[in-house]
Amino acid sequence: MEKDKKKTKFIYQPEYPGGPKELTKFIYAHLRYPQAALDAGVEGTVLVEYDIDYQGNVISTRVLHSVGSGCDEEASRVVRLLKFDVPKNRGVHVIFHQKARVQFKKPAPQNQTSPTMQVSYTVSNAPEPVKPETPKEAGKTYTYTINL
Repeated sequence: MEKDKKKTKFIYQPEYPGGPKELTKFIYAHLRYPQAALDAGVEGTVLVEYDIDYQGNVISTRVLHSVGSGCDEEASRVVRLLKFDVPKNRGVHVIFHQKARVQFKKPAPQNQTSPTMQVSYTVSNAPEPVKPETPKEAGKTYTYTINL
């Protein structure tokens, strides 16, 4: 008979549900570029260190590498929204420390020179039955709106 193997690790690290790719998706889905940074043309990477409690909540954040113009505060705000899965650690309540890099890039300018065109149409059925010998399609109304 084979002996029951003991677990090799005493403390297990927290994991974000879905892994690192989902963590990155969550951060950039909730990240808002600060208006002060847009006005100043600030870009860069903010390095945030954060603490995770035994329940998986982010309890504190520290900015290790700053960019300024409100980017640091925004990166800290988004990191505080994270919720991790923490396995049972033999009844020991542990605070974990992790780091995240949050990159701020200016959004691409929208091309204002090209005109926009919107086309909308409505179809309504007439209450009368359509006769097969009429060449027109009765009962349909099309409305086109073009904004340039």
